[in-house]
Amino acid sequence: MAELSTIARPYAEALFGVARADSAGLAGWAELVSELAQAAAHPDVRAAVTDPHLDHAQRIELFSAVLKSPLNAAGRNFIELLVDNDRLLLLPEIASQFLWLKNRHEGSADAEIISAFDLTAAQVADLVAGLEKKFGVKIKPTVRVDASLIGGVRVLVGDQVLDTSVRARLAELRDALVA
Repeated sequence: MAELSTIARPYAEALFGVARADSAGLAGWAELVSELAQAAAHPDVRAAVTDPHLDHAQRIELFSAVLKSPLNAAGRNFIELLVDNDRLLLLPEIASQFLWLKNRHEGSADAEIISAFDLTAAQVADLVAGLEKKFGVKIKPTVRVDASLIGGVRVLVGDQVLDTSVRARLAELRDALVA
């Protein structure tokens, strides 16, 4: 079976093309795509839209009804396309790829910074400056605390991981001693 990312890619690219040409702009579409993905990821919605007793029109109406934002014509067409092709549940992966395309277009990247302790604004700013220099893009950080790291930070930028945590260092030491 094909990877979900492979199946989702053409939909994300098509949606990105529509979003770039639309007057609502990429930011507006990114918000809508994020909302669509959140709705599609909800277990109750997933169960409802996969009900075999519903036809395509009912699935479209049901899914549209759970959204907070009203769908424009292009958004509704996109939902109809996904329902017709039985791809509605791929929305979280489509949204992830859409966001990646948006960030690449804007020359930015999302970074998840995981720290063992709370970071000050100055520490985050210094870390972001270093990451921007390393990756050559504007970094949009999300910071969270994970005490299991013991110390240090773990940074995820796209598919790259920079792990300077004490937990990672201890794991390396353990692996070296076992080898």
